[in-house]
Amino acid sequence: MSDFNFAGLMPNDPPNESDSDLPILFQDEFLVAINKPAGLLVHRSEIDRHETRFAVQLLRDQLGQKVFPLHRLDKPTAGVLVFALNPEIARKMMTIFMADSIEKTYLAVVRGYSAEQAIIDYPLQEQLDKMTDRLAQQDKAAQTAITHYRRLATVELPFAVGRYPTSRYSLLQLSPKTGRKHQLRRHLKHIFHPIIGDTTHGDGKHNDFFRQQLNCRQLLLASTRLGFPHPVTGQRLEIQAPLDAGFGRIVTGLDWNMDGYGKIA
Repeated sequence: MSDFNFAGLMPNDPPNESDSDLPILFQDEFLVAINKPAGLLVHRSEIDRHETRFAVQLLRDQLGQKVFPLHRLDKPTAGVLVFALNPEIARKMMTIFMADSIEKTYLAVVRGYSAEQAIIDYPLQEQLDKMTDRLAQQDKAAQTAITHYRRLATVELPFAVGRYPTSRYSLLQLSPKTGRKHQLRRHLKHIFHPIIGDTTHGDGKHNDFFRQQLNCRQLLLASTRLGFPHPVTGQRLEIQAPLDAGFGRIVTGLDWNMDGYGKIA
């Protein structure tokens, strides 16, 4: 049973809207990688019309030049996000992505004690949005989706959130081998270990517990490492992102040892 001290957890500081600088993890004349904050959209979307801040816009203004996003992270997901600095590099990187030469690593806090390690091989039906996917084929077959995971740590807390007298959680290292929409969140739900803070695919009771008792109001999923061959030099790049303050204080408060798995900002 954990000796976790709830009183030691302070609420997240509200984001400073006037501070538009995004933390840069890597930059050369061809690529730039940032540590995307949780809650920031990658680009403008019809789904969030009220939003006025986007990673593409902020980074463009920060660097004083156009940037080309090479992949996506969901709005609530923090972590490594890579951009090309010209269209030719963007095309080369798309080839690298399509050749499955990208290695992605995520960290997540999930409900329950998961297996020590496993492979989730569960096809996913494409999720279409009514506004942005109006013209897309509506009856596509489910697509292959594969996620490898490894359990790094567990904790048992003396609080009855559901039908059991205590609550158990696991810290997982996730490695998606395919890139389906919301793949990690849907795969973890499929194996009955939903990610904490996931308001779409998660467990509302445990989300409420983290909000009310741990002052945690974010999705506990972060892209912590991205590895791929450089599109010009061919050398392997390994870009790592520290956990943000909100995720980090949960890991620290639960006394989980992050040595070898990732840093905390």
